[in-house]
Amino acid sequence: MSHIFSVAISHQHAFGKRVRALRTSLGMTQEDLAERCGLFRTYLSRIETGEANPTLTMIHALAVSLEVPVTDMFIDSDIPVASVKKPRASRGRVVK
Repeated sequence: MSHIFSVAISHQHAFGKRVRALRTSLGMTQEDLAERCGLFRTYLSRIETGEANPTLTMIHALAVSLEVPVTDMFIDSDIPVASVKKPRASRGRVVK
């Protein structure tokens, strides 16, 4: 059981590092991002340090506020933000 807990903590820390990297790449302060998301700066700090486990609703609000697709929130935090590929525009075809 402790192994499961430690894995969850690792994921929280990786997610927090990603949020911080995206935020700083936009030149935003924690206060700026917290205001955009409608949360307290202290809670955002806890997310960035891996101490908080944000809900899906909060993850979506962070992605919208950081102007990235939700999937970008889960890219390895060790990959530089500038190297993240943006999704290609759809050509209107549906592939089945």
